[in-house]
Amino acid sequence: MNPKQRAAEAALQYVESNSVIGLGSGSTADCFLVALAAALRSGKVVNIIGVPTSEQTTKRAGELNIPLTTLVKSPRITVTVDGADEISPTLDLIKGAGGALLREKIVAQSSDRLVIIADESKVVAKLGAKHALPVEVAQFAHEATGVFLATLGCTATLRKTPDGSKYITDNGNVIYDCRFAGGIDDPRVLERKLGARAGVVETGLFLGMATLALVANSSDVKVLRKT
Repeated sequence: MNPKQRAAEAALQYVESNSVIGLGSGSTADCFLVALAAALRSGKVVNIIGVPTSEQTTKRAGELNIPLTTLVKSPRITVTVDGADEISPTLDLIKGAGGALLREKIVAQSSDRLVIIADESKVVAKLGAKHALPVEVAQFAHEATGVFLATLGCTATLRKTPDGSKYITDNGNVIYDCRFAGGIDDPRVLERKLGARAGVVETGLFLGMATLALVANSSDVKVLRKT
């Protein structure tokens, strides 16, 4: 079993029968969808309904026969299980490499608990140390927003698809991947600056949101809790 699968299996212990759960996006979250579908088929958990965080997760859940709902119909989510691109020692996160950061944050903020699943390579001493920070930006004059992003001390690169066209999110926006040399010194200050700028729709900084992280290697799973 690879580390992503190991972490996904471990997350099942936080899923209760007769509940609404948030379904994350990305490769590690997909491992959880597979594990959840197996648990539903075996009867290990029953009467689970999921709120997907992307069109891809919606499609995948349909393939796996996981029942779905929406936040409008089910506004209270017991737990969301999702992956992360980086996890800091205080369980602050960078998410959004898969492009679903806005819906992921909406669902996470509607949840009683956010459980992160990841392999050990995602644990960093400082956010931004390995991954660029995705920032979702409105298409209108997005080039001007890109110039603003660069004033914050990063290299801001418009995300493209393999064919060279603009990457468009499920919400019809673009993404700038912002790389900070040496990492992000103060994520909370950066979050405030980004949030105050018109044109910035959402950022991949998930600060103070994760309840715990299940971090797996080739042999076991470590539970990291918010201090």
